[in-house]
Order: sequence, then structure tokens, then C-alpha cells
Amino acid sequence: MSATTASPASAAQAGMNPRTRMLLQGAIVPTLLRMAWPNVVVMLAQSATGLIETYWVARLGTDALTGMALVFPGFMLMQMLSGGAIGGGISSAVARALGGGRRDDANALVMHAIVINLALGVLSGAIFLIFGAPLYRALGGSGSSLAAALVYSNIIFAGVPLTWLLNAFASVIRGTGNMLVPSLAICVSVALLVPLSPLLIFGLGPIPALGIAGGGVAVVLTTGLTAALLGLYILAGRSIVRLKAARLRWEFFFDILRVGAVGAISTLQTTLTVALTTALVGHAAGPDGVAGYGTGSRLEYLLIPLVFGLGAPMVALVGTNIGAGQNARALRIALTGGGIAFVLSEIIGLTAAAFPAAWLTLFGHDPAMLATGTTYLRLVGPTYGFFGLGLSLYFASQGAGRLFWPLAGGMLRLAIAVIGGWAAYALTGSLTAVFATLSVALVVYGTVVAGAIARGVWFKRATG
Repeated sequence: MSATTASPASAAQAGMNPRTRMLLQGAIVPTLLRMAWPNVVVMLAQSATGLIETYWVARLGTDALTGMALVFPGFMLMQMLSGGAIGGGISSAVARALGGGRRDDANALVMHAIVINLALGVLSGAIFLIFGAPLYRALGGSGSSLAAALVYSNIIFAGVPLTWLLNAFASVIRGTGNMLVPSLAICVSVALLVPLSPLLIFGLGPIPALGIAGGGVAVVLTTGLTAALLGLYILAGRSIVRLKAARLRWEFFFDILRVGAVGAISTLQTTLTVALTTALVGHAAGPDGVAGYGTGSRLEYLLIPLVFGLGAPMVALVGTNIGAGQNARALRIALTGGGIAFVLSEIIGLTAAAFPAAWLTLFGHDPAMLATGTTYLRLVGPTYGFFGLGLSLYFASQGAGRLFWPLAGGMLRLAIAVIGGWAAYALTGSLTAVFATLSVALVVYGTVVAGAIARGVWFKRATG
């Protein structure tokens, strides 16, 4: 096509930032992998935060390990809400604005993202500070394990607004298609956590041993540093979008929250599934069983940042292409990314099922903990691929701004895992039956979401 007969869309793309144009025109697999690899690395590094903490806290004894297992679902909930749910809404809104050539709107979204995440960070932190004790007691905490959970929780959630601020900045940058800068900043944070965590937990020289509290302080300090680095990057004008003083407008809040709020419900489903199953395990097997299930299911949580490594680029790619009216390309991107996520997650799950002790003994050698964790990994691990498939397509659906089917799939998973799990235990008195039910729930989740999106529900106004 000659320059004189180029379409308006082609002319608009020619004037775009090269990164935005790459999202619209680049070969799908190379573009996705090129964007994903730094994100996968950083998400694994970020998940290492929890593993590092768990490794050192386990040296304080089973009570401390159980206390951390009680707090971990809530803290991961904050990570998933701020980075994956609301953060996905932020990235989606920025990507669609840039894909549609609305650069000023993309700039205005930066301020709105900060306001939303700071407000939600303060609110969520206050909830856990006020209601932490009854929550952890309901999950099976008691005595020394409950005391350890409260010490760790109060520090973590006092600093959780910093986690929300960090993910506001990171999500804005990812929405432009830039995955490398957030990755580098978070890798610096994790590198600092490696020596800082044991230093504050066990002490050295004039630095006192803070015990489990030291682990919480280390996480808060490194999170604050990462948020500062990403904020300075945007303020310095290095990003495609800029942070500028702007009048707050409801339509920009709505553009973020219409995706982020629905994503938050999906995130709550995932965490509620683990929390309620933790309560069931605590009822059936006591604190040692909670430690085993919590340690085993932590590998499932490890899949979330891994899949997010692929999912964040999918948000930007799908959102930018739908913003530009390239629906067929957006769907191909989603299904391609979903297939990659399935393979990676399934490899991890099968490996864990084959060698459960290799994972569990990193954190302790208590026989009850090892027995429960081994049963969980052998039954649920082989279905991790379906979890990765459904979760990756959830992120792609954020980019599309159409989250009904990921939400429906998550609701089915919750119902099967929790209601089915309680029924299985009531009928058999066996945790094996409970964990088998969890594996069925994951298969249903991934299959339902993938089947719906493959049928094109994003582009059917009534059902997508």
C-alpha cells in the first residue's frame, strides 16, 4: 500500500512510540517471550521474598513456621490485588489508551492509579491490623503459633501501603509494554533482602535479634526502596507516560476499576479457596497439618508470580491490540500465552509430585508436616497446568476488559474446592479426599476459562 493510500489506522500506528507499534505489529511468540522473560525473572525473584523469609523463619521452630503460614495467604492477597487485580486494571487502561492513540489520557491515568492504590493500601492494612487475631485463630492458629503470626502480621500490614504504591508504579510502566524496568527494580530489592532478612531475624554485633519480627521489617524496608526507585523513574520522564498534575476525573477511575474491581473478586476467590482449605486442614490435622499444607501450597502460590510474568505482557499486548481494533490478533495472543503458561506450570507440578521432599525439606523436617505436604503435592501438583492456563487467560481478559468468564471459572473452582472438600472430608475423614477434590477444581477452572475465551466470548457483548 502506498503512502498516499495508507489506512487511517496504519497512519496512526506510524506516529506511535516504537514500543507501542511493536505490540501491534510484532510476531506474537517472539514479542511475548521478549517481554515476558524479564518479567518471569522478576516475579520469581519477588516470590523468592517469601521463600527467603520462610527459610530463615523455619530456623526459629515449627510455631514460627506455622505463624508465617497463617499470615502468608493474606500477604499474597495484597500482592495479587495490588499487582494482578487492580494493577492489571491500571496496565489495561494505560495500554488501551496508548493503543488508541490517547497519550494525554494515558498520562492522566498515572495520578489516578496512585490515588486508587494508596487508598486501598491504607484500607487493607487497617483491616488486617484490626481483625488479624480472630482471622488467624479461625485458620487454626493457637498459642505460640498465633502469637508468632500476630507479630509478623502487624509489621507486614503496617507497611502494606508501600506494596500497593510499588505496584501502582510498576503497573503503569508495564502498561506501556516496558517489563524490564520494574523487573530490575524488584531484583535489586530481593538482592538486598537476602542479607537483610537473616541479619534482622538473628542479629549481628550491635544489631539485636528481632526474631520473626525481623523478617517483617526486612520485607517492609526493601518494598519501600523498590517503590521509591520506580517512582523516581516515572518522575524523571523516562517512561512513555508521565506523572503530571491533573484534575481527578471519574471516567479514569472507572476505566481502571471496571477491570481491577472484577479482577479483585477473582483474586479473592483464589485466596479464599486456600484460606478455607487451610481452616479445614487445621480442623482435621492441627497446627502441624497447617504447616504441611501451607508449605506445600506455597508452591501453588509460586505459580502466580510465574504466570504473572507471562500475564503482564499479555495485559499490555491484548489491551493495546483491542484498543487499536485488532481483535483477532488479541485472541491469538491470549491463546498462545495460555498454552505457554500451561506447559510451564505443568512441568513444575509434575516435578513437585514426583519429588515432594525436595521442596518440603527446604523448610523443615517435622514428620506430620512432611506427610501432609507430600499428600498435597502428589495429588494436586499434576493439575497445576490447568491453574496456569486459567490464570494466564485471566490476565489476558484484563487486557480485553472482559472478565466474566475468569470470574465464573474461579467461582466454580471455589465451590468445588471448598464445598466439595468439606463434603469429602465429612464422608471419608481423609485429607487425601480433600486434596483430590482440589485437583478436580483446578481442572474445571482452567478448562472452563480456556473454552469460553477460545469461543470468542470477549467479542460477544452479552456474555463476555
